[in-house]
Amino acid sequence: MPHHHARRSLAAAFVVATLTTVGCSTGASGKEETAVGSDTPATSSSSPSPSPSTGSPSTGPTALSSSTPSPRPSSPAPAPATPPFVASATWGDSDYGVTLRVAPTPSALRATGPADAATAWAEVLRLAPDADTPGMREQFDCHWTWARLLEPDKPTWNLEPWRPDVTADVMLLEGCNPGGPEV
Repeated sequence: MPHHHARRSLAAAFVVATLTTVGCSTGASGKEETAVGSDTPATSSSSPSPSPSTGSPSTGPTALSSSTPSPRPSSPAPAPATPPFVASATWGDSDYGVTLRVAPTPSALRATGPADAATAWAEVLRLAPDADTPGMREQFDCHWTWARLLEPDKPTWNLEPWRPDVTADVMLLEGCNPGGPEV
């Protein structure tokens, strides 16, 4: 079922984002790492440690090989995302009720500014003033935060006024579609 897959993807993205935000990503602990099976801190080495000629497992601490990554050549920074962020916002019917199909622009998919979501929502309201109903902004924000990153090729984000107004956690768990299937 595609709807359940989208919910799992959004929930997984939420967990990753949460862990990254609180500093639980790999290597962020700041603690010294130890070699596997050893209480001795791992050390860097430019040459691999010798292996026993008998083929028997090593019983002492093992040095881990690591190297400092070389600097990457710099590439030009992508152009900043600028409005318009919404190509269209059109009302349509579905099997469950009316839906507002919001088509993001390529610029919207690159946007990272702190005010970009509010700017995009203002564009939606200019195109469809009757979209300003309880829960619609929350659905839009969920799509802006998650759907555009996880499904960048999705042509429209469908927002429905008949969906319940729920907390951000429920919105995320429901894949930005609380109270019913994705339409």
